[in-house]
This record gives sequence, structure tokens and C-alpha cells, in this order.
Amino acid sequence: MSNSKEVWQRVDDKAPGYFALSDRIWHMPELNYQEVRSAAEHRAMLEREGFRITENVAGIPTALIGEAGEDGPVIAIMGEYDALPGLSQEAGIASETPVQKGGDGHGCGHNMLGSASLLAAAAVKDYLAANGLKGRVRYYGCPAEEGGSAKGFMVRAGAFGDVDIALCWHPASFTGVNRPFSLACVEVEFTFTGRASHAAAAPHLGRSALDAVELMHIGVNYMREHMPSTARVHYAIINAGGIAPNVVQATATTRQLIRAANLSEMWSLVARVKKIAEGAALMTETQVAAKQLSGDANLVGNRPLEEAMHANLQALGGPGFDAADQAFAAKFQKTLNGEDIASSYARFGLKPKAGESLSDEIYPLGSGSDSFVGSTDVGTVSWVVPTVQCRAACYAVGTPGHSWQLVAQGLAPAAHKGLALAAKAMAGVAQDVLNDPALLKAAKDEFASFRAGNPFANPITDDVEPPLDMAAH
Repeated sequence: MSNSKEVWQRVDDKAPGYFALSDRIWHMPELNYQEVRSAAEHRAMLEREGFRITENVAGIPTALIGEAGEDGPVIAIMGEYDALPGLSQEAGIASETPVQKGGDGHGCGHNMLGSASLLAAAAVKDYLAANGLKGRVRYYGCPAEEGGSAKGFMVRAGAFGDVDIALCWHPASFTGVNRPFSLACVEVEFTFTGRASHAAAAPHLGRSALDAVELMHIGVNYMREHMPSTARVHYAIINAGGIAPNVVQATATTRQLIRAANLSEMWSLVARVKKIAEGAALMTETQVAAKQLSGDANLVGNRPLEEAMHANLQALGGPGFDAADQAFAAKFQKTLNGEDIASSYARFGLKPKAGESLSDEIYPLGSGSDSFVGSTDVGTVSWVVPTVQCRAACYAVGTPGHSWQLVAQGLAPAAHKGLALAAKAMAGVAQDVLNDPALLKAAKDEFASFRAGNPFANPITDDVEPPLDMAAH
């Protein structure tokens, strides 16, 4: 790809240091709100680049902001660096081989995500200084995207209050700008309290909290038939009440993740889930208490920024994978089945290509399917500032998200190439905005028009504190 934009060359000049950052973060996977070393690595890079640094954003120890430039429009570039539980995996090995049994791993590529975003911010910082332009670029180090909703807490704290546009990306099997759609979600813990007793000698005296959890799960499962087709409810038992079957469990906790197409549908579904919990408590003569942990809004698109991002990707071309990259990816495709690969194409609304192990193309603007979608706290940001994100191919076609296969590909040259492409795309949009007031105005006008007819309430209510210990269970 030719560096027809000045800022793209600045990305290339800095890229090796950020490939190394991505690799270091891969080697230190840390869960929601526990990303102490990862945040420190990002802080060190910000300091080395000369950013003005703010730490403990929104009262979150692992959230930080680095800013450079003066006056002018404020461009936010968002990064993440949290990992996932139970996905420890050796790099480059095409079989499930944990580094540490039961350990954690970067199964969503956030080691690459934060590194590329910081690379883009550093390139834009140098571009501003070299050209004497008015404008500020900020790198937002955002922890706990995987269910912790840190960006939502940062929004609530006003961290995005003066931002003009926000940029981000995500590792993927394909490269392009998706149709802007994600599910609103909320994570709630339901704790049931009953009465312990001897399960054999005096079972009639016990009131089982674990029974209540099981009955609640049955009720939620029956509800699935009668909720919108795009809605989702998932759960995990956080506390089963102990390991002794001869004791009636006095306390038990289930964590419910409730998703829907928009905030209104989501809150309606939450109310139904709460009624099911109350019913389970009534049936078991236990008490139930609900505690919200986090919440994300659905994603709001911005067509002018999406078109600018797509144009940058088209000008750049694909990541530039070579034969060695293709051969490496093919090893991992062999661990997948046909459904994995077909679903990968379907998620992006693309037609399957036989024998394609890595995609080096830019897919059409607005591709994507509503049937293969998750949630992200980027959604909450998109309700308060014009926001755009792209995907960049970093791993084999068909690789499932949140899988050991994705972790295993996190240090490969293909990952670095996708990382660099994403950084250039984000930096390119930033350069466009800094040099084209009409683009910035169009983005802000569309955002204002949308918000005029769509009032917003942060799904993280004022009484909810950042769940800094949510990964400690």
C-alpha cells in the first residue's frame, strides 16, 4: 500500500514499537478491571510519546487518557486491553495447548486493539505538531470491555463531554466498516438467601437458595420463546452455595446478561427477568436481591464518518498478507468445521470463497448481519459523540471469537499487519477531520439530528459503582 497520506507514513515509522506492545500485552492477559500491568504498559508508551496523561478516569484504576495538541477539534481514539477467562493458549500452536491450565487469554484480540489505537493516536499527535495544526488527539485506555462496561462509566463521569468525534476498531477475519448495529445489554446479579439445614436429617427446615437459582434459570429459558428474535439472555452461576450436598444451600448467586436491540427493549426484558427471579424466590420461600454490575447502549452509526473510514480503507487496500501468512492461517482453519467458516462469512454478509484462509479485501460499506451480533460499550460512547469503528483482518477466516484459536494467532505477522492497517485507517480519518471542516460539520449535524428524536439515558444508572471485583469470583 502507498502512503498517500502523511499520517500513514508516521504510522509505519512507529509501528514496530507498537507490534512489540501488542505482543507484551498478549503475554500478560488480565481480566476485567484487573489490567494493572497492561494499563501500565500503555501509560509508559503514552509517557514516551509525550502525551499529557490522566489516570484513574471515572474512579477506575486501570482507565487512563493521554492527550496531545492544543485547541481545535478533539479526536478520541479508543483502545482496550482486557482478556478473557479460561482461554490460555500457546502462540502459534494449532491445537488446544494452554500455557496455564484454566488461565486467561486474549481471545478477542484486545492486545492488538489497544496497541493499534495508541499507535494511531501517536501518529496523529506527530502530524499535528509537524503541521502546526490546531486540534487535540486523545487516546482513551478503556479497561473491562468484556462485560464490565468501563466506557459507560467513563461517559457517565463526563470523560467524553468535549469530544468532537470518536474512533475505534476491532480485530476480525475481514476488513471493512460494518453496518452499525450492536445489542444493548445489562449485567445483573441475583442473590438468593434461604436457610441452611441438614439435607438428610432435617430437609424440611431448609430453604434452598440453589433451588431458587435453578428455578429462575428454568423460567428464563421458557421466556426465550416469547422475546424478540434479536434478544439474548445468558447466565453463569457465580455462587452455588458451597460444595457440600448434605447442606441445604443458604445463599446462591446467578449472573444474568440480558441483551436486546435497543435500550427500551432491554429494560422491558430486564423487568421480566426480575419478575421471574421474584417468582423463584416465592416458590422456594427465599429472598432475592438484584444488583446491576454494568450496561451498554446499542451502537449508533454516523454515515459521514463511516464513509470517510471506508474511503481510507479502500485507499489503503487490505493488510497485505503473503504466502507465509496464508499458510499459517490455513493450519488453524483445519481445526474448524464448515459451520464455523460459513458463519464467519455470514456475520459480515459476505459470500464464502473456497480455499480462502485469510481475507485481504475490503468488504462493502455497511455489510453485516443482525443475526450475528454482540454488545460493546462503544455503543454508549456513540450516544454522546459521533463515533465510527472499523474491522481489520488479523486472523484466519472462520476463527470464532473468544476461542483458543484466536489467542493462538495473536502474535503472528498477520496480526501485526491487521493492527497497522487499523491504525492507518483511524489516523487517516483523523487527518481528514482536521483538514476538512465540512466533514466534521456533517458528522456532528447527523449526530445532532439523531439525538433530537432519541433522548438518551445511560444504561449505567447513578447508583451503580464500577464492579472492580467482578473478575474475582
